[in-house]
Amino acid sequence: MKLSEETLPGLPEDVARPTYDRSALKPGIVHFGVGGFHRAHEAMYLDRLMNESPEEHLGWSVVGVGTMPGDARMRDAMAAQDCLYTLVVKHPDGALEPRVLGAMSAYLFAPDDPEAVLARMTDPDVRIVSLTITEGGYHVNQVTGEFDPADESLQADIAEPRQAPRSAFGFITEALRRRREAGDEPFTVMSCDNLPGNGDVAGQMITSFARMQDEHRTGAGLADWIDEHVSFPNSMVDRITPVTSQGDIDALAERFGVEDAWPVVCEPFTQWVLEDHFPTGRPAFEEVGVQVVDDVVPYELMKLRLLNASHQALCYLGYLAGYRYAHEVAQDPLFEEFLLGYMEHEGSPTLPEVPDVDLADYRRTLVERFANPEVRDTLARLCAESSDRIPKWLVPVIRHNLEHGGSIDRSALVVASWARYAEGVDEQGEPIEVVDRHRDRVMAAAARQDEEPLAFLEDETFFGDLRHDERFASAYRHFLQRLHEVGARTTLEDHDWS
Repeated sequence: MKLSEETLPGLPEDVARPTYDRSALKPGIVHFGVGGFHRAHEAMYLDRLMNESPEEHLGWSVVGVGTMPGDARMRDAMAAQDCLYTLVVKHPDGALEPRVLGAMSAYLFAPDDPEAVLARMTDPDVRIVSLTITEGGYHVNQVTGEFDPADESLQADIAEPRQAPRSAFGFITEALRRRREAGDEPFTVMSCDNLPGNGDVAGQMITSFARMQDEHRTGAGLADWIDEHVSFPNSMVDRITPVTSQGDIDALAERFGVEDAWPVVCEPFTQWVLEDHFPTGRPAFEEVGVQVVDDVVPYELMKLRLLNASHQALCYLGYLAGYRYAHEVAQDPLFEEFLLGYMEHEGSPTLPEVPDVDLADYRRTLVERFANPEVRDTLARLCAESSDRIPKWLVPVIRHNLEHGGSIDRSALVVASWARYAEGVDEQGEPIEVVDRHRDRVMAAAARQDEEPLAFLEDETFFGDLRHDERFASAYRHFLQRLHEVGARTTLEDHDWS
């Protein structure tokens, strides 16, 4: 049965579906970047709200927007299905839990009709513009931390700010300009991307972008107005959402009789911690499990230093040892013990108090999530773009523990395992496809480390002055040598981690 509004009532009983009247939906949120994560996370929470209290929340439906050429596929899939799609939760025991979600009321492919997108964004009933545009979508210069306008679409939107926008930033600033001129209140910009201080980053980059536009329009003053009037709340988001495979599409059709052009699959766990800074209103997210707080930072650090850094702690060592999926590594008692040891003895001591969170339980839950065989998260994905990940997730842990006399051995081994992985060949002699925007740089450093053991640490962009810290450098040298001599498994087995 092809999924659509017409076929919705006839779906099998074991497929949950919206209980609210979708014909009464009204847009309250415009969202840029409708991928798997958004549809398994923000849109899922909105669907829950609409099912539980439709009278208060049918005015918060999502208008999805795609700006990239590849988003045409999402346009076609959503058009054919009346913006319905199936979210399939994959439980560790193999059980699948499908639910059709209906919180998206429209999807617009921006290149088709930019004015249609701007019309939605300037509707006073739209009070939130949310984003999942990936870390790269914020155009942050990784060296300076400032806005990087080099992208071609940004250049066009800066040079001709009142023409049809091409970028998410271009649409946001043009819509805000029009709302200011009309005397309407600005919308809140809500980042849902997985990067530290995502709201602060969004605010800084979008304001910098608007300032460059202002230079092309003397006296425009939009940047200052955004800085003063537009809210950019921070949030911490978490849910493992693998890329939908053809096997996932086939399983939904064969086991549940639902033909869905683009379902979403995810793990059972979900978390969203959201700063309560919405001057023009927001959905009652706290009614469906979102932690609405005054300060996101403690939760954010917990995720970065435990979940994200632990992904790095398992991916390189696991890959070198011959594993290819995260669940394989997490189910191995040797690697499981190493992961829990890193989290307890190195990651957790660097954290401030995290309100209403039992860290021991959180750590155990993380390993259980990593070990879910149904998610099938690849180590290659976790190993990708390491030069963006290790400096942000693990290096701060190392620095804190060095300054406070804490344990650093496990972190040193993780860095050494990245250096060993970056050599481009595993312990079985098979080639490794290193995926990193600084690939040439990291592989060139790794190629020198036979003669220069600290060559990999010389890049201060990634490691600062860690190579000059004798305690860390000594541990790093030891582990790199052991990885070369005996491999990942024996290195873990032989070292005294007490």
